[in-house]
Amino acid sequence: MTIDFEFRKQVMDYHIGSDLIKYCYQCSRCSDNCPITNVTTDFYTTTGYNPRSNILNALLGYKDAIFDADPLAIWGCTVCDTCDEVCPQNIELTEIFTLLKNQSVADGNAPEFIYSQARAIFEGGKAIPISHTGKGPIGRRREQLGLPPVADPDVYEFQTLLKNLGVDKKLK
Repeated sequence: MTIDFEFRKQVMDYHIGSDLIKYCYQCSRCSDNCPITNVTTDFYTTTGYNPRSNILNALLGYKDAIFDADPLAIWGCTVCDTCDEVCPQNIELTEIFTLLKNQSVADGNAPEFIYSQARAIFEGGKAIPISHTGKGPIGRRREQLGLPPVADPDVYEFQTLLKNLGVDKKLK
C-alpha cells in the first residue's frame, strides 16, 4: 500500500473543523454507532461498511485502499452524521466521506446507481419520478391524505442550472 501525500493533504485541507486536525485514535465509536455498519457487517467477517477504516485510510493517504475497494466502502455512508456526533476527536467524518464520493464521481468510478439516479434527476427534475397522470402510488396517497398533486418541476430551468455546473458532462 502506497501513501499518496497529495491525496492526504487534500483530505486534511477538506476537513472543516479546527485548524489542528486531531487524529483518529481508533476508539471505534464511529463504527460501533453507524447504522450502516450494523446492517452490512456480518458477525463472522469484517466485510461491509466501516467508517473507521475509511477515515484511517483517508487520513493516512491510502488512496488505493479506498478507491480500489468495494464501492460500499465510500458509498455506504448515508450522511446521517452519527459518526460525527460520537467522535471524541471531533473528526467530521461525513465531510471527508463527501470528498471521497465527489472524487469517485470526478474519476468516473461511482457505482452505476449513482449515475442512473443523477440521470433521473437531470431528465425529470425529481429523484423519484411520479406518474404523469398523478394516479400512481404517490399521487393516490397524496389524494387520500387530502394533499394537492405535486407540481411538475421546471425541467428546462433545472437542466440549465445543472449544465452550467457541468453535471451533464459527468453523466455516463
